[in-house]
Amino acid sequence: MSHYIFLLNSMKDNGTGNPGDFVDPRRNGRDFVQQLVISTALGFSAFFTFCVIRPRWPHFYYGRKLRDKNAGSTLPELPPGLLSWIPKLWRISDKEVLAAAGLDAYVFLSFFKMAAKFLLISTILAGVILAPIHANFGPHSIFAKSKTLHRRDLQTPLDDKPPKEPPINENYLWAHLVFVYIFTGLVFYFVKDQTEDVVHVRQEYLGNQSTVTDRTIKLSGIPEGLRSEGILKEYIEKLKIGGVEKVTLCRNWRELDDLMEKRRCTLRMLEEAHTVNNYGGKLQRNLETLPFIQPEPPYPVPGMTPDDEVAPLLTHGSPRGYLSGRPQITVRKRWYHLTGKKVDAIEYLTMKLQNLDDKITEARRKEYRPMPLAFITMESVPAAQVAIQALLDPTPGVMIARQAPAPTDIVWENTYLSRRARSIRHWIIRTSVTLLSVFWLIPVAALAVLWNMTEIRRTIPSLADFLEENPMLMSLVQNFLPTLVLTLLNVAIPYLYDWLSTYQGLLSQADVELSVISKNFFFTFFNLFFAFTVFGTAFTFHSFWEHVRDGLMNTTKIAYLLAQSLEGLGPFYVNLIVLQGLGMFPFRLLQIGSVLLYPITKYGAKTPRDFDELVQPPIFKYGFYLPQPILIFIICIVYSVLERGVYLLFFGLLYFVLGYFTYKYQLLYAMEHTQHSTGRAWPMIVHRIQLGLVVFQVSMAGWLALKSAYTRAGLILPLLAFTVWSVRYYNQEYLPSNKYIALKSVRDHANTGPVREAGAEQTLDEEREAGLEFMNPSLISP
Repeated sequence: MSHYIFLLNSMKDNGTGNPGDFVDPRRNGRDFVQQLVISTALGFSAFFTFCVIRPRWPHFYYGRKLRDKNAGSTLPELPPGLLSWIPKLWRISDKEVLAAAGLDAYVFLSFFKMAAKFLLISTILAGVILAPIHANFGPHSIFAKSKTLHRRDLQTPLDDKPPKEPPINENYLWAHLVFVYIFTGLVFYFVKDQTEDVVHVRQEYLGNQSTVTDRTIKLSGIPEGLRSEGILKEYIEKLKIGGVEKVTLCRNWRELDDLMEKRRCTLRMLEEAHTVNNYGGKLQRNLETLPFIQPEPPYPVPGMTPDDEVAPLLTHGSPRGYLSGRPQITVRKRWYHLTGKKVDAIEYLTMKLQNLDDKITEARRKEYRPMPLAFITMESVPAAQVAIQALLDPTPGVMIARQAPAPTDIVWENTYLSRRARSIRHWIIRTSVTLLSVFWLIPVAALAVLWNMTEIRRTIPSLADFLEENPMLMSLVQNFLPTLVLTLLNVAIPYLYDWLSTYQGLLSQADVELSVISKNFFFTFFNLFFAFTVFGTAFTFHSFWEHVRDGLMNTTKIAYLLAQSLEGLGPFYVNLIVLQGLGMFPFRLLQIGSVLLYPITKYGAKTPRDFDELVQPPIFKYGFYLPQPILIFIICIVYSVLERGVYLLFFGLLYFVLGYFTYKYQLLYAMEHTQHSTGRAWPMIVHRIQLGLVVFQVSMAGWLALKSAYTRAGLILPLLAFTVWSVRYYNQEYLPSNKYIALKSVRDHANTGPVREAGAEQTLDEEREAGLEFMNPSLISP
């Protein structure tokens, strides 16, 4: 057990900037225990609160099952007990997850299971083999420390020169080389095994259904001579790939979309005016503190048919409220006028709504300019797949067929953009993200100051003296505060990138979500790991930009900088994973953001539509929740062989186990995911794990080179070359199966088009897409 005590005592350097200095074990243990206690206390309080209020607010923590018919029929009921729901949730199989939540949720949870399996085995190997090696043979081992102290004891006052450090047997470094190969092999094994499982499940799932999306292709680059539904249908059928059921040629419906948006805003204002007139600005409801179960409103919620939608608004026989006068609205002749005429709001808005309805009816009769984009629904899934996987025209950029997004997933305003306009938007957003990443280096470097006591003394000497006089406060500033700030950054920045992605010109919400995953991972990896590790704490804040410049000019230097910084930042990443796993996951389960915002949104709700939206399940966005677990997994791999690797592996295991339970509950019972990406996030996960392996191997090669173990560092190069080759191998062998549906996988009943066998069980996608067609909602919405 002595090697475990040694590792606990070396959880943190003494803040002088010299990692080799002897460390006070009492302070190190206190720092780590303090972080562990704070994170555990935060997590336990949030988890206990969730267990108490979960059965009391079913429309909040049980909303998806109550609203989703398919999920409600396939998922088991969770008991209302304090902890009795956990075994029930654990016993829900992957097949039930797939049936209730779809492919995207299955892929997301599969990554957590795969990571947990790898970390379990790696923790055992590191704890049993590597930890004793570090404790007994490493440069900071107990044996080396005692030998150095013994030499100092033998020094006489007449000795002018300090005693030389005793030579340390470097043969133990062979164990590091061996475990670099072992852990890399384990990662490849689990990734390959999980990839084959995802491919098999995806092909089985998509081949066993026949939705309108599966039978529809998105055809871009249509020449002007073919921009007609009849001509385009005839052209596709002449290719002999299958029959065409319907052609939807995209046109510039922007004018119609603008009218529909004005109608939507006017309708909501009219609903609010009627509510204010009849009920004094609020509906009569039970006097509950947080009424997550809303009672029935006094009059029906507006429906989707014209009669149901307009009739309640034009009815004047509703019971009058306690207001004596009807609501009024100020009408200005110009938007910049400060004053205007007050008129009756209900009469004005009703007239405005009727005028908009007349304009929309007239606008729907117009002929709009066709765009070089169309959605073509084939009669069978194989016909659509043949068109997607074939080259329809030899001219570059002409007649490019891709899998169509789901009808409800299309961003119709982006279909009006030309290919050139979308390309320009794409590069503008990419440039903006790159510039933002450079900008975020400034706060990240400033945050690194808190981790470096030497830099605190250089910048604010009085603060350094104050912290040294208060060890508990210094531990909070150096351990808890940096991890908390990075956690908050990781929560806030995705909202910015999500907003930027909506202006990128992407044609579907699923593409937007995948783009957000890519952008947020780039931020977390480059700013919160790579830049923080290489440029943040190994040096002072004053020399930060100098090292940035040198690193960019000499890429070889980056490997040495990364290797030099890794061991010193080990305790920081242990604290970060502890806070994220034990402290933050229970708050995500509690949905603390939605809970805190609920009273505010409830206060602003007036109409039946507002109260209906108030109890809608929150939207689960993979772009917000996937990048950080990938980064945590990469950090665990990078540190797996180093001195504190066993701690990162162990707490990384806890992180993924807790994350699996948290997200499994939310995806199945509490939150809704409306996008339809058919598991396309898995190739992104694989490619980023491969990037993590490259960083792991480069870091270990640099680390071994710093130890003058050049032979062992050179022996990592073949493994690095194999990892780079694996990217090409995956793209050739597995990526097509993650993009397309194999013709062999398509079932016979799916070949008959939209008609399914009587009594056949529908998938989640078929349930969602029942009765949908590829048509701009502005053309058919009431």
